[in-house]
Amino acid sequence: MRKKIIEALRRGATKSEAARAFGVSRSSVKRYAKLVEKGRPLAPRKRPGSKPKMDEGATKLLEADVERRPAATLSEWCEFLEKVAGLQVSESTLSRTLSRMLRRLGGSRKKGRWVRQNATSS
Repeated sequence: MRKKIIEALRRGATKSEAARAFGVSRSSVKRYAKLVEKGRPLAPRKRPGSKPKMDEGATKLLEADVERRPAATLSEWCEFLEKVAGLQVSESTLSRTLSRMLRRLGGSRKKGRWVRQNATSS
């Protein structure tokens, strides 16, 4: 889309027109034009921050094990990931990962077990 914005500017569109046409802010159009003017790439920059500790494969392994052993403890799942995936993860990291995963799957922790909520529960 950034390339199309620059093409529109080259065809004679104003920055305001290009911004409206592509649904972006005028300051974004100005920023893209400045990048091209300086000869820099239009591609978005890499996101800041560190890489996730658990990749998608490890998350899928963990998800399958949670289904199989919903009453396991965090330390047991940490040991599981180390044995199966060779991944050392702290209990706090694993707890955050499980919370996000269960929220995405529609579940929660109840009486020491990770469970999915019923379709009838609110």
